[in-house]
Amino acid sequence: MTKEEEQYYETYFDLFSSTGWKQFVGDSERNYNSFSIEQIKDSEHLAFVKGQRMVLENIIQFETMIRSAYDTIQEQADAT
Repeated sequence: MTKEEEQYYETYFDLFSSTGWKQFVGDSERNYNSFSIEQIKDSEHLAFVKGQRMVLENIIQFETMIRSAYDTIQEQADAT
């Protein structure tokens, strides 16, 4: 892994350990879970809700995706 790549991931790891990140993800999870099937009015609203949930899910899973990418790179480097 290059120094630039290492710095890239370290910057994210610093972010993930912050109180602000944990608060942001917690708020995103609450918003994600606040959508209710009963509140969907029509197909247009369904498409909107689906889009909102996809964005929120990407936020919620972002840390896991970054850590997985880092682990994969580390495993590949260790294998060589």
